[in-house]
Amino acid sequence: MGRSAMRHSPVDDEDTQGLLRFGYGALTDACYVLARIRNLVAARAWLGSAPVTNAVEMPEPPATALQVAFTADGLAALGVPPSVVGGFSHEFVSGMTEPSRSRRLGDVESDAPSHWAWGGDAASVPHLVVMFFAKAGLLDASMQRLTEVAEWKDGFESVHCLTTSYLDDHEPFGFRDGISQPEIDWHQQYDAAGGHTDYGNRVALGEFALGYRNEYGKYTERPLIDTDVASKVLLAAEDVPDRKDVGRNGTYLVMRTLRQDVRGFWRFLIEQANGNWAEAERIGAAMVGRTRDGDPLVTLAQSPISGIAAREQDIRQNRFTYDGDPTGVACPLGAHIRRANPRNADYAGQPRSALTRLVASLGFGRNGFRDDLMSSVRFHRILRRGREYGTELPPREALGPTPADEPERGLHFICLNANLSRQFEFIQNAWTMNSKFSGLSEENDPAIGNPAAIAGCPGNGRFTIPNKEGVRRRIANIPQFVDVRGGAYFFLPGLRALHYFTRVRPG
Repeated sequence: MGRSAMRHSPVDDEDTQGLLRFGYGALTDACYVLARIRNLVAARAWLGSAPVTNAVEMPEPPATALQVAFTADGLAALGVPPSVVGGFSHEFVSGMTEPSRSRRLGDVESDAPSHWAWGGDAASVPHLVVMFFAKAGLLDASMQRLTEVAEWKDGFESVHCLTTSYLDDHEPFGFRDGISQPEIDWHQQYDAAGGHTDYGNRVALGEFALGYRNEYGKYTERPLIDTDVASKVLLAAEDVPDRKDVGRNGTYLVMRTLRQDVRGFWRFLIEQANGNWAEAERIGAAMVGRTRDGDPLVTLAQSPISGIAAREQDIRQNRFTYDGDPTGVACPLGAHIRRANPRNADYAGQPRSALTRLVASLGFGRNGFRDDLMSSVRFHRILRRGREYGTELPPREALGPTPADEPERGLHFICLNANLSRQFEFIQNAWTMNSKFSGLSEENDPAIGNPAAIAGCPGNGRFTIPNKEGVRRRIANIPQFVDVRGGAYFFLPGLRALHYFTRVRPG
């Protein structure tokens, strides 16, 4: 049965936190308060009355917005029964800093949790993150109004207050950011069944919101519980109608504070370019996969791509695949954006017949080996919601002397996904940190990778730039430009689930 023929429930926008749908890009000011619960009654009282912003579409963006997400430890501290917490995914329950997970994510040596400013040990793991968003000039008053009350003061202890900066849609290295996002099938009209021979940017709702069908046509694991006084507020599960769905309209939120060495990045590039600024920009664009203005290095597709808007900027910066660049001459195979989203389909080389699909699935055909190792990107998308922090440092100014009071710069990386293992962790492990990505050797992500991430690969930290006219260029000894300063896995609940968390009998 095709997906379009299956029964499904419409999304309840009033039950969904707005971050999942909007991202609040129009609200340029934001602060993330990492807190721990110290008084259960007061914490539940604050959360029960907090004006958490839902996903109902409005003619204009709100002036302020509030979002709340919990770690597994936070749900336990809030009194949610262990049987419910244990129904969430293993990755969420065990946490980001579980030793084998740290190794898979590349959080080793300088990036090891023992070096983090938050989230690396039991004392600094937050119970929840309270996310404040506001239009310019309104953030402080909004935060004060919500935190200068007795329930907040008694209920929570602030671990960290992560401030953000608005850098006009550019990340600290100076490249335009946030260009490529998947289009969520909010109305569940997209048919994910069968093979996809063409890359598309439209992704099933269940890849991001729990309680709905994902790209496999299945329901992702989440807590399903019996009906009682507290759980009456919850919706019934689509796949098990006699159980209440704690995960419905919620999602997993990954947060990682990534410090960026902006001066080190541009100084390395100008050194590799022997002082030639245009060449330094070209190498930087090759490492990222885009120019600083956000234009891709590959030729744009002539035909529309599903899920990519017909607006001029979307066409110019997002309507492309790598089908015409199989060897990475235009955009190197190891470039950051090529690792983060290989833009491939279910079958290598777009085979149309059953025979050619079989050949492709076995790893043969044009670029078949590389594509088969990565297929298919539609099962590994994430929704990015991060924000930069620190002051702007234009690339040319980064070459100047370092002041004694140099501020820290970086990104509070945030992504939303329904399956931590198959989405965020797969991208991080199999694509970003993998030294064998797309048939490469001794290379991981040249912009955000950790050269020490792969045990037994002392030569890691290289980057290859193919040359159509001659010998390829291989850059060696790339230093680490980005290091991890904190991180945790959170659950961003639907508003009914939040209501349930504040009323369930403590476990």
